[in-house]
Amino acid sequence: MNTAMRRLRPLMLGGTGSDVGKSMLAAGLCRIFRQDGYAPAPFKAQNMALNSYATPEGFEIGRAQAVQAEAAGIDCHTDMNPLLLKPQGDSTCQIVVDGVAAGTYSSARLYDSEVRAELRGGVCKAFDRLSSRYNPVVMEGAGSVAEINLRESDIVNMPMAAYADAAVLLVADIDRGGVFASAYGSVMLQPPEYRRLIKGIIVNKFRGDMRLFDSGRRMLEECCGVPVVGVVPYMADIHIEDEDSVVLGGKRVAPMPGAVNVAVVRLPHISNFTDFNVLEHTPGVNVYYTAEAGALVGADMIVIPGTKTTISDLRWLKATGMDEAITGLAADGLPVVGICGGYQMMGRVIDDPEGYEGETDCVDGLGLLPVTTVISADKQIRRIAFEMTTDAGACIVGNGYEIHMGRTRLDQDAIALSMLSDGTADGCRNGNCYGTYIHGFLDNSEVIAWLLPRLSGCVADYGAYRQRQYDTLAARLRECLDMNMIYRMISYD
Repeated sequence: MNTAMRRLRPLMLGGTGSDVGKSMLAAGLCRIFRQDGYAPAPFKAQNMALNSYATPEGFEIGRAQAVQAEAAGIDCHTDMNPLLLKPQGDSTCQIVVDGVAAGTYSSARLYDSEVRAELRGGVCKAFDRLSSRYNPVVMEGAGSVAEINLRESDIVNMPMAAYADAAVLLVADIDRGGVFASAYGSVMLQPPEYRRLIKGIIVNKFRGDMRLFDSGRRMLEECCGVPVVGVVPYMADIHIEDEDSVVLGGKRVAPMPGAVNVAVVRLPHISNFTDFNVLEHTPGVNVYYTAEAGALVGADMIVIPGTKTTISDLRWLKATGMDEAITGLAADGLPVVGICGGYQMMGRVIDDPEGYEGETDCVDGLGLLPVTTVISADKQIRRIAFEMTTDAGACIVGNGYEIHMGRTRLDQDAIALSMLSDGTADGCRNGNCYGTYIHGFLDNSEVIAWLLPRLSGCVADYGAYRQRQYDTLAARLRECLDMNMIYRMISYD
């Protein structure tokens, strides 16, 4: 049978908890299905993340689904992540519906029964559209599939799997411990109509000799009543872009002797930290994330990243003394780069007259750039090409994307950082201080070599690197997953 014509059931990766590896496994399976002649697409009904991405049409989705789409060899689309929640505080978040910001919701409003019913209808329609165009749909759950107190309002885990008639593979993280209890509880806490959808278990992040888990595998199958379709090793050498800021806990936090040290300010609401992936994978570079003013000493460059709550995080900079450390080092000639919210912070004033970030407010910025920002309701979301000229007269051409609220006005004599492909200017430069709205600005090798001349010729093609990573991940998963069993689980035959 021609596999490209064979219709497959959707496959969902549900988790025993958060950060068990669902996103990475989904990317790998998208790649495998693509290699096997199918036309897969990723889907996550509801995503909560500050890392987002712009679709070709200029809409916003979670970064993980954009990565999974790239692994599948297709452009990302809002139907792959119809509902994105971007936290703004402990109890509020901006909701993005079908790629468009739809306002700020409190937790109480977000979980109101009428609101959930409307959102549920929307994500189901998005799934139907996606399913009509791709085969199979690789679905991803969120957090744990066994949060029974949230079952009535759940639109991303087992209720979504039931709507899609998906085969569910339960992903359990053995590295954190308690794999038997978490898997057993996740299965047994399901009502019968959901339990029947769970077709197998993937034991993820195993360290050591897998033969030592042979008996454990059999025990897990006996107590849960479903097969273990694979035991996946901890793959520290595979680098697939992360979405959840929880991974920042494992990043470096201090400069390293002999390296080119790039200090990223670890803002409380940091977003789009994937802006530094190219630097992190450049030989000789030490990217470290710090919330300590003293750790900025020894850096070769400081980056103030994006944030969902610019004014709040600016106040945090001032409360911690990070502001004085940054401005002092900038005065000494150290390069400082601000991206998106970080660019806004580097200006003279940030004004939020309507309270779009929470409350009406107007605060002084770091004063490193002669610009003023006004936060407004309209949200700029687009992919963009840019062109800039260095002090030495060299022309740099690159690509990136914008996702931001607010408009920044340059003072009369200020110098723009670059010109965009639509003929407008972006950003600002002032001596050794640079600000831009372009996410992906530091993905461009010529930009990196200009800011850090020691790295000239050292930056590899990151796009080609990502493609190799997807292929390597797929090959590793083929070694440890029973793909024949998985194909049987999702076959309509």
